[in-house]
Amino acid sequence: MKALTPSAHLAAVVGASPLPRTEVVSKLWTYIKKHKLQDATNKRMINADAKLKEVFGKAQVSMFEMAGLIGKHLK
Repeated sequence: MKALTPSAHLAAVVGASPLPRTEVVSKLWTYIKKHKLQDATNKRMINADAKLKEVFGKAQVSMFEMAGLIGKHLK
């Protein structure tokens, strides 16, 4: 897969070095689990902290919606 450069907001979570999209998603999930950001009642929902709110643009997103939102932060 082609390595893509994350935006400044996304780089705060996954690092600034170019990464394939699959690795970006993997690092995002690592961050989400480390900071316990999965919703307790509905595991498919992600509760954004301050860093993720900059990436997602809102306080809560579904895990399916997340992939589309991070695409805007990769070039």
